[in-house]
Parts: sequence; structure tokens; C-alpha cells
Amino acid sequence: MRRLVECVPNFSEGRDARVVDEIVRAIASAGGIMVLDREMDADHHRSVITFAGPVETVVEAAVRGVEKAAALIDLTRHRGEHPRIGATDVVPFVPLEGVSIEECVELARRAGEEIWRRCRIPVYYYESAARDPERVRLENIRRGQFEGLREEVRTNPARRPDVGEAELHPTAGATVVGARKFLIAYNVYLATPDVEVAKRIARKVRASSGGLPFVKAMGLEVKSRAQVSMNLTDFEQTPVHVVFDVVEREARNEGTRIESSEIVGLIPKKALELSAAFFLRVENFEPRLVLENRLADSLRTGLGEFLDQVAAPTPTPGGGSAAAAAAALAAALGAMVAGLAKNKKPGPELERLVAEFQQARRFFELAVERDAASYEAVRAACRLPKGERAGPVEAALQGAAMVPLEVAEAARELEGALERLRELAPAAMSSDLETAVALALAAGRGARANVEINLAGIHDPEFLRRVEERLQTSR
Repeated sequence: MRRLVECVPNFSEGRDARVVDEIVRAIASAGGIMVLDREMDADHHRSVITFAGPVETVVEAAVRGVEKAAALIDLTRHRGEHPRIGATDVVPFVPLEGVSIEECVELARRAGEEIWRRCRIPVYYYESAARDPERVRLENIRRGQFEGLREEVRTNPARRPDVGEAELHPTAGATVVGARKFLIAYNVYLATPDVEVAKRIARKVRASSGGLPFVKAMGLEVKSRAQVSMNLTDFEQTPVHVVFDVVEREARNEGTRIESSEIVGLIPKKALELSAAFFLRVENFEPRLVLENRLADSLRTGLGEFLDQVAAPTPTPGGGSAAAAAAALAAALGAMVAGLAKNKKPGPELERLVAEFQQARRFFELAVERDAASYEAVRAACRLPKGERAGPVEAALQGAAMVPLEVAEAARELEGALERLRELAPAAMSSDLETAVALALAAGRGARANVEINLAGIHDPEFLRRVEERLQTSR
């Protein structure tokens, strides 16, 4: 089973692309991380970076982003439309696949402790990770923003952080860390410059004022336009089209209309499916009517389908995915041999080896898809306008190099486990072990070649040094 977590940190910088590039590179450097999206808003003076990765590295990626933001962002000079208390304002962990919200709470707590230990930035926990009911809602923690909280935290015990001292970081403020379900950031622009209209509509829409459940809303002025800025915290309970309809009705009551709307960050396909079913009034609508969903279901099963994907004249899945698949086969063979040997001669070492091979197999299975996704991220970055391309391409290439590097390192460890198993397994299973060892060796060699091809486009000397050192130890 894949175990993936999404993280969507918000940073108080929306005007300097170089700063955001540095933060993205820091996040991607943790390894195994897929940077999926980045949004910059000059008026809000805020950036939203969306990334995903396995539970093993997602916390480290988030903390590295916080560290870089603390080094580059000075809140004492920051002015923007969006409320904030930190250079890294909020860091939510979201379960994507094979992970529960309870596990994301534990990840949030680990991240909070690390942020304080490494950055001396105090941390507040919110949503499912909140320790205080008053802190479930983010707006309660942000009350007063950086400037107000900086003074109040020193004297008001109710405003003390959950982690760290009652003193904000002088330039990076505080950070709010939590665990939550998937959130859709959705903004509606009105055909009026009157921000008071947007504020009145926001009051009628948001849940805290008796409006729609699972909707947070505020009225803002953005580029001389009135904006109803919203967070939809449970799109299945309150879908996007319901929100749109209510805002449209309230706009008409105010003598105006909706001019346009926008999604900030990413939106789940299911949310669009719900809206499509509503607006099209399709009586027999279900997700399996969507072509891509049916294809995805078909491609999830069978070795033949995977081989067809590899053989197809498309860049992915390619050599990196094939190397990970070879290692997964080696680990599966190791689990088989160790399991059969354990049945004949039980013992703690064979028990450990069975668990080790099963864990390795899960890692390599996930790496097959991570490698393909990281290459797609490079291609997406290359499609950006030329002036905006350099930073995202560098960050994407770093991410693309880290996946096969981890495969190479894990394949080296797998070789060692297979050699230990050779001493314990019956001689009748030697051919299975020889096949497993050959597959592990091929996986390591192919993964290292994949790393090296990605390094050719990377210019960060410190990143190159670290990767070269790890490549040497994986041989």
C-alpha cells in the first residue's frame, strides 16, 4: 500500500520569486518529495507550496522549508492583504493515501518540535492537531497578526505557544502546524471595487457567522477588485458549486455579480466531478464514467499493464521506474525465501528478514510511481515561461535526482539483507536468491545512472557535493 502525505505550507512572501525558489529547493532536497504546485500572490504577499511524499521524509521536507523561510523572510518589513503570524505562517499535513488523520497529527507534532529545536520559532497546533479547543480554528491563533501577537504572547498566558517560549522569533514570528482533511482555497472576484460588499457576503457565507458549514471566508481588496476569499475545509460536505451558488445569490442581492473565480493551489478531481454532476444535471453520473478514472483503474493491476506502460513511446515510466521495479522484485523474492525458510526453521533472524524484505518491497513499489511523478514535475517546470523557469527546473531536477538516489541506497541495503539470508536459507532455494541478488545489483546500477543523468542539469554545488558522497556509499 502506498503511504503518501500532502503538505501545503504558506509562506509570507509573494513578490520575490528568488526567495520562493530557494524555499522550494530546500523542500525538495529532503528526498522522495514531489513538489506539485507553487502559487505566488503579490497582493496577499503570500506563497502556497504544495508537495507530497512518504511519511518517512515529509516532516524533514517541511522543516527545511521553514528553516529557509526564516533565513530569507523578515516579517518586520512584510505588508500584505492576508493575515499572518509567521514567515512560514501555516504548515498543514494532509492524509493522501494509506495514512490516517491520526498519523498526520503525529507528523505535525514531530514537525513542531523540530521547528522549535532547529529554528527557535515557537509553534501553535491547529485543526486535528490542536491541544486547545480554542486553537482548532486558525483564525483564533492568528488574531492580532504578527505585530499584535508579538506583544500579547509576553503577558497573556492564553496566547502562549504549544511549543517553545513565550517570545516570537524576532523576524520569523511563529508558525502554526496542524493536520487536516484536504482544503480547497477558493476565491471569488466580484464585479465591484467595493470591498465592503465582499466583507458582507463573506459574513453570510462563512460557517462561524451561521453560513455554510465547513466554509471560512473573508472579504479583501485585491488589485482594486472586491474578493471573497474562502477556504473549503470539507468539499464533500459543502461542495464548490454550492459555495459558488450562494455567493452568486448574495452578490445579486448586493446589486452586483460574480466576475470570476480562482483555485489557489490544487483541487481534488472528486471536487470537480461533484460540480460537473451538479451543473450538467447528469442523472447517471458516477466517477467511473470519467475516462481517466476508468483508465487508472485498469492500469493499477497486472505486470503486463506495467510493461505496456514502460514499452510505450512516452518518457515515463522509464529507467528509474524500471530500476525500482527490479528492486521490488528482488525484495519480494527475498520475502518468499525468508518466509519458506522460517516455516522450516523458525527463528528471530528470519522473522526480522521477512519484515525487512516486506518493508523494502513497499518502498520500491512506491518509488516506481515517485520516479515517474518526479520526471513529470521536471517536464512541467520546463514548460514555464523562460524568465520563470530556472528556479523551478533546478528544484524539480533535485527532486528527480533524489528518488533514484534513495533507490540506489536501498538496493545496496537489500543486497546485504539477501547475503545474510543466503547463510540461513536451504540450498534448494539458492537459485531464487541468485535471481534476487542479480535484480538488486541491476536496480542499484540503473538507479545510480539515473541520478547521474539528472545531476548534469543541477548547479547547486552543495547539493551536488552531498549527492556525490551518497552515490559513492551506495556502490
